[in-house]
Amino acid sequence: MTESPVLNVVRPAPERAELLQWMYARLRDEYGEKPLEPRRDPMHELVSTILSQRTNWRDEDAAYQELRTLGDWDAIIAAPTEAVAHAIRRSNYPESKAPRIQATLRAIRDAPGGYDLDFLRELPVKDALKWLTDLPGVGVKTASLVLLFNYARPVFPVDTHVHRVNTRVGTIPRMGEQAAHRALLGLLPPEPPLLYELHINLLKHGQKICTWSRPRCRQCVLRERCDAFALYGDQVPSFSEKAPPSA
Repeated sequence: MTESPVLNVVRPAPERAELLQWMYARLRDEYGEKPLEPRRDPMHELVSTILSQRTNWRDEDAAYQELRTLGDWDAIIAAPTEAVAHAIRRSNYPESKAPRIQATLRAIRDAPGGYDLDFLRELPVKDALKWLTDLPGVGVKTASLVLLFNYARPVFPVDTHVHRVNTRVGTIPRMGEQAAHRALLGLLPPEPPLLYELHINLLKHGQKICTWSRPRCRQCVLRERCDAFALYGDQVPSFSEKAPPSA
């Protein structure tokens, strides 16, 4: 009788931390080194990340560019919400995102410093996360992206791709994306360049290989240490935050 594999997800935290370092190295070999350099200014990053929820990057960028045709941030706040929703229509759920974006911009405008977010560079990380997540429509993923990408703070953004790959490999048990931010950060060193590169390469891996349905496991550089591949081989099921009945 074949013994059941010892899954990563039940291993102690130091072993799962080592697994993440192995994943970092394998993904670097596959996708290359990614230097930590801001890709856009902080306000652009913040608003675009709100737009990116359940939206691909092309539609996110198109929505952002059309949003900015309405004018500066003050003009977007003053615009009818229906006009903002129309401008961001390439993003999914524009009717719900439009009022959240306006409320977020209004809260930032009325805060000390206004639209200049550079104070986040020196604020303790816990306080910086709280300040951002207290904004309407800003969750921990968006806050973490702004802090890591723009200010090289030691946080680890977890989007749907990062979440899916880590759950399948078994670095974390099945949990929601919010909880996964804390769980993964607790296993990773507080080194922003590593956190950034791992995030970017996990995202790419989730888009190309470890997809939501029909993952391309035979092409996966992580399969030799992946819980899902150990359990299912080439028949890894579509992803769900909930464990399947047989698991």
